Amino acid sequence: MWPLYAAGFTTAFGAHGIAATLGGRSADAVTSLMVLGGLLALYDGAEVLLKPLFGSLADRVGARPVLVGGLAAFAAASTVYAVADSPGWLWAARLGQGAAASAFSPAASALVARLNPAAGHGRAFGSYGFYKSIGYTLGPLLGGVVVWAGGLWLLFVVLAVLGAGVAAWAALAVPAVPPLLRPRQTVLDLARRLADPRFLAPTAALAAATAALSAGVGFLPVSGRDAGLGTVATGAVVSVLAACAALVQPRAGRALDSRRLTARGGITAGLLVTAMGLGCAMVPGLVGVLCGAALIGAGTGLITPLGFAALAAATPGERIGQTMGAAEVGRELGDAGGPLLVATVATFAGLTYGYLALGVVLAAGAIGALGPRRTGRRTGQRHLTEHR
Repeated sequence: MWPLYAAGFTTAFGAHGIAATLGGRSADAVTSLMVLGGLLALYDGAEVLLKPLFGSLADRVGARPVLVGGLAAFAAASTVYAVADSPGWLWAARLGQGAAASAFSPAASALVARLNPAAGHGRAFGSYGFYKSIGYTLGPLLGGVVVWAGGLWLLFVVLAVLGAGVAAWAALAVPAVPPLLRPRQTVLDLARRLADPRFLAPTAALAAATAALSAGVGFLPVSGRDAGLGTVATGAVVSVLAACAALVQPRAGRALDSRRLTARGGITAGLLVTAMGLGCAMVPGLVGVLCGAALIGAGTGLITPLGFAALAAATPGERIGQTMGAAEVGRELGDAGGPLLVATVATFAGLTYGYLALGVVLAAGAIGALGPRRTGRRTGQRHLTEHR
């Protein structure tokens, strides 16, 4: 499992480590806000388009080759800019990194599901989410230090070495998991499966959690500055959010596996806690910002492993890569949609009402968008029995 955790860290560190430094030290490569926006969109745009394709490929040829190949491609894409060290090649490198992450991210999630019994999915996804959150937390900090020490070129060198190292580790340590026999699937069959509440409910919750997390990372520092906090303090607020998300995920996964928590109940609670965090963010001052960060982090940390475990339990093994890829697209859409919603409302009514709008969406999801009760572990057990 450790190479899979490292793969999760790599995609998170690659996304946030560069994104957080593009507008600062790399002024030679980023000449305008429009250019900055385009560079940031390249990585996420590639993931939205390609994750379902690579997830399906992982089901067809096996998740391990897609994982190793994606990590190797990530290292190669990072090397492009490290060798060229030219602003023009930054676009190609960033697009290549996003495409590579689109391959190894759903493959890693599929392997987490395939290499662990259904009864241990909560703990496995909780640990995977923990190390991915560490990448999100340390990415801006370590990326900034590396860029300060040697420029953007050095950061791409670090990412190239990281990708190559994790690829070699995965090739040596991750066991081969052969693809399972797959019944013929038509486009209508795929549409029906993706429209099933057992897929839609966890995916919608994951998207909502990512929306709140992204909005919190982006806008809580703004609230902090409005409250008179300095740069260090606002950075600490984001660290509190990320740390709470990281710490809660393994505990939520263990609680699911020990049946102290159900996926449905935990996701509902997570949505409500996250909505409460957005409500706290509406309160002016340091207390409101810190409470908002802690609750948003805790709520999203509760939702993430339970959502992925619910998806794994409700998906036949031969389609797990496709499901994880499609669910990751939902998360990416939430990653973009959350800040967009808050920013749109804030433009017309103020940031307080932006938080309120997103909080209402999450609260509504907790009340009515979780689907029927027949989800989760028993369904997953039936699928496992059928395909043994």
